[in-house]
Amino acid sequence: MRRRLFGSVRARATLGATLVVAVALLAAGASVLLALRSNLTDQASSEAESSARKVAVSIATGTAPAALELPDGDDTPVQVVDGDGRLLAASEDLERISGTGSSAVRPVTPPVDDDGGDDDGGDDGGSDRHGGKGKGKGKGGDDDSYAYGEIADDAEGGKGSATVDGETRDHRFAALEVKNTRQGDLTVYAGASLSAEQSAVGTALTVMLTGFPVLLGVVGAVTWLVTRRALRPVEGIRSEMSAITASQDLARRVPEPATHDEVARLARTTNETLAALETSVERQRRFVADASHELRSPIASLRTQLEVGAAHPELLDVEGAVADTVRLQELAAGLLLLARLDAGERPGEARVDLATLSGEELSQRPAGHVAVRTHLRPVEVAGSRSQLARVVGNLLDNAQRHARSRVDIAVRAEGPWAVVEVGDDGGGVPEAERERIFERFVRLDDARARDDGGAGLGLAIARDVAVRHGGALTVRSSPAGGALFELRLPVAPAA
Repeated sequence: MRRRLFGSVRARATLGATLVVAVALLAAGASVLLALRSNLTDQASSEAESSARKVAVSIATGTAPAALELPDGDDTPVQVVDGDGRLLAASEDLERISGTGSSAVRPVTPPVDDDGGDDDGGDDGGSDRHGGKGKGKGKGGDDDSYAYGEIADDAEGGKGSATVDGETRDHRFAALEVKNTRQGDLTVYAGASLSAEQSAVGTALTVMLTGFPVLLGVVGAVTWLVTRRALRPVEGIRSEMSAITASQDLARRVPEPATHDEVARLARTTNETLAALETSVERQRRFVADASHELRSPIASLRTQLEVGAAHPELLDVEGAVADTVRLQELAAGLLLLARLDAGERPGEARVDLATLSGEELSQRPAGHVAVRTHLRPVEVAGSRSQLARVVGNLLDNAQRHARSRVDIAVRAEGPWAVVEVGDDGGGVPEAERERIFERFVRLDDARARDDGGAGLGLAIARDVAVRHGGALTVRSSPAGGALFELRLPVAPAA
């Protein structure tokens, strides 16, 4: 059952289309997710850098780390770390942090004396985290708590997490350095939550996982229906061909769709093949019937003569029996040659001089009352000598049978062709019958006696042999008023 299903063109087309769309959807979905994640991550990095730069600007303009107004840790956790890794300031409610320069969450306030100078010990001047307000407003003198700092041009990025009020989130951190402050070189770490990025990517992934199977199902169903409609004429052709095979009625034809696609061309070609096959079969049937009829007459005549001779030896017509036997032999030889030609027998490759061949055929025929005029020039062709001799002999027999007083035969070369012309001064062939006379067992003069007219195979054999040798045989009116048969064959290549 599985083999039968996947042996169907519809099934293979549907499966192929579904697989192609699935691969395309997977590639597109992965690209969208990667692009979405990258954009949201870049956006978070920009937000983190912006927050870090705001804090860095405050520090660079003289605000002490303990006096900074830091953003809420739920949205943007911030750390200010000195060169020794001590935490000088941090967002409120920050419980845990990773991915920054320090894992501390409680700042250590460096001691500052009342006069604005450094104090080597004691916590009296800086125990208040937000102390020191009003200091650092000047550029010099004893009232300056912090000097102006220099902010680095670029911030370094990183990824980590922060826990605020018991809730842990992933963040994108930016580290921005502020140099030459009173506390030395400081680094500001600011983070931006990746919750939006994770939520967006998760939502997109859920939509894809839900929508892709539905879309693939729609693609498969549409492909199945479309291929069914497209292949319906093919099934009609197949069923009709099956019926023709079963009934052996070659007159039937397959339906032709009213379209201009490959299926319509297939139907037309199939009908053309059926027509050619019908013609061939009908021709074969006619050939068998005509051959049987032609064989029956000489056989019946010969049997009658032999039976009379057996009963009355003195009445035996030996000459008539011999003539019937010869006629029967010639008919059998003609039928055998036609059978070989129909079977596709290839002509030989012998070199044959048509002038010499025509002279030999003329020498084997009595002159009788018909004068023969010749104009023979040597020209060689490649083929079967016996078959070409049969062609020339048949043309001479036909001309002598219909001529009143004269037969003309000429052999010459015309470019790449060797031409043999045989004409007579008889009644000629009507123009409407000039193709029909080359059919088998055709006689234009039905009232003529068979003994004088032959079986009607000579011209059919001559044309078949000419075609098999790559040439042609045609008929037209001769200058003398009768028929002129022209045989054209390719000239043999130079030896």
